[in-house]
Amino acid sequence: MAQLKFMSDVWVNWFEGQENGYNVFDYHEWRKDEDVIALLDQVPLLKVDSNLYDYVENDLREIPRGLLEAIHKKAYLRKNGTRMQLEYAFVLTDGNGILAVDTISTGIPIRKSRLIPRQEQLVYELTDNQQIDFKLPKELKKEKEFNMLSPHPHIMAGLTRRERTLKQMLFMGLDDAYNDNNIGKIKYLYTEFNNDFNDVKDMDLESVYKLLVKEVSQGWGEKHESVCKVLTYGNPFLAKIYESETVKTTKINKGGK
Repeated sequence: MAQLKFMSDVWVNWFEGQENGYNVFDYHEWRKDEDVIALLDQVPLLKVDSNLYDYVENDLREIPRGLLEAIHKKAYLRKNGTRMQLEYAFVLTDGNGILAVDTISTGIPIRKSRLIPRQEQLVYELTDNQQIDFKLPKELKKEKEFNMLSPHPHIMAGLTRRERTLKQMLFMGLDDAYNDNNIGKIKYLYTEFNNDFNDVKDMDLESVYKLLVKEVSQGWGEKHESVCKVLTYGNPFLAKIYESETVKTTKINKGGK
C-alpha cells in the first residue's frame, strides 16, 4: 500500500452493531438531541476496492488482518480535552461511499459512522487518483443473505430515518405473528393494509404471510403507518419504538431538533 494518509478533527456519530449500511445515517439525519457525536483527533484514511467497502459497510464479519495491522493504534479520540488512543479505527472509501469505523478493540466493524459533508469532500480530494490500499480477499467473498430482520437495501431505498426504523419494526411484528402461527392476526393486518378481506379469507398462513410481506415491502405510506400502529397493541417493545419515532417527528415538525 501507499504511504498511510490521515485526517484530523473528524466528527463522527457512531451507530453501534448495525449490520446494514442503510442504518448508518447520513449527516442530515443525525439527531443532535439523542445521538452521541464524537471527535476523532486523528484517523487513518484508506482507499479500498468496492467489494471490501461493501463488506465492511454491510456486514459484521472479521475485517481483513492486513488492514487492521496497517492502522493499529494510529487513531485518536479527543474527549474532554484528552487524547485517547483507539485500537482499530479508520475511515475508508471506494471512491463512491465513505465510512468511519471503530472496532472497539475487536476485529469487527462494530461502530460505523458517516462524515459531515465538508469532510466527505476532503476524503474525495485526498484519495482522488490514489491507488487502492486493500482489496477484499477471495476467501472472504460471499453473497450476503437477507431476511425479514435484515431486509435487502432496495426495500429501504428512498426512506427517511424514521421510515426505515418503523419499517424494520413492522417486519419484526410480522415475523413474530408468523412464528406464533397467528393466522388471524396476519389476515387482519393484510386487511388493514389492503382493505379487502376477500382476497385472503381462504388462504393458509404461509400464503397470506408471503403476500402481505410482498406488499408492505414496497415503499412507505399511510397504510404502513396503520399496520405499525396495530402491531403496537399488546407489544410494549414495538409500542416503545413507534411512540419514540412519533414523538421525534412531532418535535421536528414543530421546529425542534
